[in-house]
Amino acid sequence: MVGAEWSASNRSNGAGQLVMMQIGLIGIAAGAASALLFASVASGVWLSVPLFYLAPLPILIAALGWSHWAALVAALAAATALAAFFGPLFFFAFLAGAGVPAWWLGYLGMLARPIAAGDGNGAAVLEWYPPGRLVCWAAILAALAVIVAIGTLGTDVASFRAALHGALMDILSPESGAGTDAAARTSAIKDPHRLVNFLVVVIPPAATVVATVTSLVNLWLAARIVKVSGRLQRPWPQLSAMTFPKPLAAAFALAAILSFIGGMTGLFAGVLATGLMIAFAALGLAVLHFVTQGLASRAFLLGGIYAALIVFGWPVLALCALGLVDIAFNLRPRLAQRRGPPAPT
Repeated sequence: MVGAEWSASNRSNGAGQLVMMQIGLIGIAAGAASALLFASVASGVWLSVPLFYLAPLPILIAALGWSHWAALVAALAAATALAAFFGPLFFFAFLAGAGVPAWWLGYLGMLARPIAAGDGNGAAVLEWYPPGRLVCWAAILAALAVIVAIGTLGTDVASFRAALHGALMDILSPESGAGTDAAARTSAIKDPHRLVNFLVVVIPPAATVVATVTSLVNLWLAARIVKVSGRLQRPWPQLSAMTFPKPLAAAFALAAILSFIGGMTGLFAGVLATGLMIAFAALGLAVLHFVTQGLASRAFLLGGIYAALIVFGWPVLALCALGLVDIAFNLRPRLAQRRGPPAPT
């Protein structure tokens, strides 16, 4: 009997060690892929820009397909590799901009709690972390990453803008090391100082928009990839039914108001308001997906809306307003009462 118990214990320990080894190997492999994508921007090739924004994708795949421990190993491995090749600053830059947000979103994406004792097979019925809150977290984490980046350039608005202004002028300067290409680029700009002054104001909110959108796209891509591979444990959510916590609308309004007061507080509030604006625009898209269910021209309408978003950009404001209307007046539940439950999407 003692020998049997010892053998069972050994098998259990061996299985646990095998799982931990698998998690470690998956994490290291995902970290290597993420580090390569992040470092590709150093090549200076335009194709490296989309690859750079895909850097969180391997970490998210590791989190959704295996576990958040694999994602944590991936984030630390990628940050360590980048620090070894480019310096210790890249360790913190990667973790703040890609590693920690991807790990946290992956962790929340696979978070669940039992809400019923179980079905006929004895498995508990789980309530998974709502997709709407994942969108909110993506916006908040993107805003925090931009705020951290701002803090590395200055402790007040004047020093931040001076540092960013100097960095942009160095990029446009013929003496920046780019040779004749930089000289031609600079000569083609009639007033480089005016352009740089404009960019200094635009870059913080623009960076927040890009960070939020790429975070959401990476999360969606990772979930799709893991679902196709058959490793996604949670059921695919009905995205057209996602909701936001009602206090988030008040937080967005407060951040938008504070963005007008000036100083670093106003700058940080503007960054947060921009991230939440993109989140509410995503909620507005969910409303449109719900409203257009059953329409014969649904693909054409939604395709036109997405194309307008990519080409013009400004429709994001209308979508944000639609999302705010939905959260304030329960737009979709009222429409659902009129036409019955929506078909799954």
